[in-house]
Amino acid sequence: MHTMTVGHFKSHFSEVLDLVQHGEDVVISYGKKKEKIAVLVPFDRYEGKLQRTLGILTGKASFSTAHDFKINDDVLLAS
Repeated sequence: MHTMTVGHFKSHFSEVLDLVQHGEDVVISYGKKKEKIAVLVPFDRYEGKLQRTLGILTGKASFSTAHDFKINDDVLLAS
């Protein structure tokens, strides 16, 4: 895993993409404290949306929606 500042990331963008293409993770840090703000990972390891745990029903039940379901998570959970 490589860590670099935003400035280094911007000036070496092509090299960073080469690292990611070869399976490396790249952490981007920002500010005087060099706070870690992002991680660039290869697309094949990108997980996307988080899975929600069903609490006491974990392992006993499942839930899915149709592929054309139009309500996003926030609206669904608020209702």
